[in-house]
Amino acid sequence: MSEESALVRSLRGAVAAAPEDVPLRLHLAELLLEAGQNDAAITEVAVALQHAPGDEKARELMGRAMGAPAPAPAPVQQAPAPAQQTPTVNPAAPAQEKPADARPGGFDWQAAEGEIRDVVPPRFVESPLRADGNDDPGDADAWEVDAPGTVRLADVGGMQDVKDRLEAAFLAPMRNPELRKLYGKSLRGGLLLYGPPGCGKTFIARAVAGELGASFLSVSVNDVLDMWIGNSERNMHEIFATARRQAPCVVFLDELDALGGKRSRTQHSGMRNTVNQLLTELDGIDAQANEGVFVLAATNLPWDVDLALRRPGRLDRTLLVLPPDAPAREAILRYHLKDRPIENVDLAKLAKVTDGLSGADLAHVCESAAETALLDSARTGTVRMIGMKDLLGAAKAVVPSTEAWFSSARNVAMFANEGGTYDDLLAYLKKRRKL
Repeated sequence: MSEESALVRSLRGAVAAAPEDVPLRLHLAELLLEAGQNDAAITEVAVALQHAPGDEKARELMGRAMGAPAPAPAPVQQAPAPAQQTPTVNPAAPAQEKPADARPGGFDWQAAEGEIRDVVPPRFVESPLRADGNDDPGDADAWEVDAPGTVRLADVGGMQDVKDRLEAAFLAPMRNPELRKLYGKSLRGGLLLYGPPGCGKTFIARAVAGELGASFLSVSVNDVLDMWIGNSERNMHEIFATARRQAPCVVFLDELDALGGKRSRTQHSGMRNTVNQLLTELDGIDAQANEGVFVLAATNLPWDVDLALRRPGRLDRTLLVLPPDAPAREAILRYHLKDRPIENVDLAKLAKVTDGLSGADLAHVCESAAETALLDSARTGTVRMIGMKDLLGAAKAVVPSTEAWFSSARNVAMFANEGGTYDDLLAYLKKRRKL
């Protein structure tokens, strides 16, 4: 018995080193079966059947481990079996009397599968993909569409200029179809939000969807690009097809400079074809079939966006989203401090000293101040509140993340402002004396 146990242990080690060696695993299972360890044998055979579903020895071992009767021998002239003998399958029985999953020998494989389902989980739970990596070319409902949200423009602190421009250029015509018809205002075209990173472009897009009572479909470059030829274009089409079915729906194209970069700088034909497909979908926004589909896009690098995307009827409305103003900074700070232990915090003063910081920078200020208070409490053993000293120290240590963006944008606004595209940016830079 000890020799057999040592052999089994050795075989277990060999199987662990070569898990796909089916004959070796079956040999182990056979030894386990002979030792009366049926459950362990079932586990090993089940794994072997995953690697080699048609292996006859594996099926035979599974049958033995599950207690199936031995296969009936060929019919010969013999005396009737005693009454107490285990019955065998009658070769002369009609074929329809066999269980649906029966195999020669009378073993019910469907029942066996149910027995081992909890022992060895299935290796695959998805349908096999086609050769091009897709399982259903027409399954546009696979895209996640968020239900109409509760976020409104009133939830966006400050930034009144941005709200006013959104209302005039986008929201008022959308919400007043009668006035739109009276004044001949076209719904054709979308809205491009641009500005430094971390200033709330995505949040504003969600607020617009909330104002319209529309579903929200966020799209990034990872959702569209595919390694298979033609799939990126199809993904782009399916996104808009989904939005049309879910109308009213806001399609939000995040990082448009990556999704719709200038084709003149793109060497890969697949990327150029994807931009072409996006142009085709945008051209259909005013068609009857696309009623209720509103397109918003955001980018930190508008000068890298293909010019064709910004022609009339496409993303022809442009809105600059700058770092939050004082009321917005106060609202952001209040939001990030509301669930933290604070005392004697002057938000107005804090908003004043954080001028120029983005929303992401302000969140970092609150996080750093909380970290300082936490470490101090850990050192002293006395829990203390977060105070103005912590917040002012954190604000002083944070370098505005927008500075690098403004350094690049300054050159564009001064020397590449064709048609007044960046007049808003130029005015802001002059006001801030950044020119």
